[in-house]
Amino acid sequence: MSPELISILVLVVVFVIATTRSVNMGALAFAAAFGVGTLVADLDADGIFAGFPGDLFVVLVGVTYLFAIARANGTTDWLVHAAVRLVRGRVALIPWVMFALTGALTAIGAVSPAAVAIVAPIALSFATRYSISPLLMGTMVVHGAQAGGFSPISIYGSIVNGIVEREKLPGSEIGLFLASLVANLLIAAVLFAVLGGRKLWARGAVTPEDGGVPGLGTASAGTGSSTGGSGNGTGGAGTGGAGADTGTAPAAVAVRPEQETGGAEGTGIRLNPARIATLVALVALVVAVLGFDLDAGLTAVTLAVVLSTAWPDDSRRAVQEIAWSTVLLICGVLTYVGVLEEMGTITWAGEGVGGIGVPLLAAVLLCYIGAIVSAFASSVGIMGALIPLAVPFLAQGEIGAVGMVAALAVSATVVDVSPFSTNGALVLAAAPDVDRDRFFRQLMVYGGIVVAAVPVLAWLVLVVPGFG
Repeated sequence: MSPELISILVLVVVFVIATTRSVNMGALAFAAAFGVGTLVADLDADGIFAGFPGDLFVVLVGVTYLFAIARANGTTDWLVHAAVRLVRGRVALIPWVMFALTGALTAIGAVSPAAVAIVAPIALSFATRYSISPLLMGTMVVHGAQAGGFSPISIYGSIVNGIVEREKLPGSEIGLFLASLVANLLIAAVLFAVLGGRKLWARGAVTPEDGGVPGLGTASAGTGSSTGGSGNGTGGAGTGGAGADTGTAPAAVAVRPEQETGGAEGTGIRLNPARIATLVALVALVVAVLGFDLDAGLTAVTLAVVLSTAWPDDSRRAVQEIAWSTVLLICGVLTYVGVLEEMGTITWAGEGVGGIGVPLLAAVLLCYIGAIVSAFASSVGIMGALIPLAVPFLAQGEIGAVGMVAALAVSATVVDVSPFSTNGALVLAAAPDVDRDRFFRQLMVYGGIVVAAVPVLAWLVLVVPGFG
């Protein structure tokens, strides 16, 4: 049995054990990376750790730390109420506002994970406050980011168009952008209809005081609250990675004094120095990431430390509320994927498909490889590997290059809702007061559906007609 096949079988075993036993998949993946890397790939510790996603680790820790502070001092509650006023109480519009916001950020040049890191915590705080399915809100944020992700001036668009030009393939910058935009928009519309959007419309307009989560802002300290309704996809508060004491109590305690004394008109929450400073920190995070191309994780950690130093009481529990179990899970799985890349498993699989003599069959298999691998690794990285692999059969003229590149781009990015991808991990880590194990399973199931359905649909719509 080849080393590459062994490494794939071990990954399957990791999934089976993690889904049938109460073992963190990240811990299993670290053990698998050690075993496969040492015994099969002949890697030393440095070679194994080369796949550890240090940048993603800092992003997950930094962003969840900063927004844990924002929740503790009531800033996210203030933002939620501001969002309600923005749409005049139409809660059903908020998922679309978040979709459009992340799409606009990526379209003008933000890296997709940076846009999701900025928007997801606010969006999911709103979902908790108004009993919106966190799965709906989280996936709307991710699909919004991908909808704008291939504009001619975006990071993804620039990279893919550059690869196309380097490989001397026919290309269409606008065609690539529209393919991703329409695909994600259609997926978002289906999600909205399936995950409770019609009920949100039926709910009509609400005021900021009409919150959909019983007890938020009024719960006694230490009790937390649970989201009602089986359709929400959320369990009781305090069951997430931060431990049982991470309910809504910090926000409730911080908000109540403002409610008792009367806050801003129509909200019951007014700005105080800590909240103003937190809002400034959030704006600074956006400006630093988008305007100066600074690392989102390091910037978020720095801002969180400044806020913690100035207001230690508000920030005391924030470190506990970092989604440590999620960090372990994501970093472990991606470390194993790094071992697969180091030993050539990804290239081995791609070359095997590229050598198939039937171009249309090879095209759909490449789309599936792009989707499956991208669900665990870099979307742009896998596109950079697969587009050159498609060149031999594209040169035969039976497959349109424009349609093939667009199909690969869509297949490799819509799966970023997977909890093992950067965007999915950020959504999972950002969701407050949910049963994280359940939410993880929901994201994994939805990611599996996307991986199974989207590549073949993209192939049928973009490749089979022979565009380009």
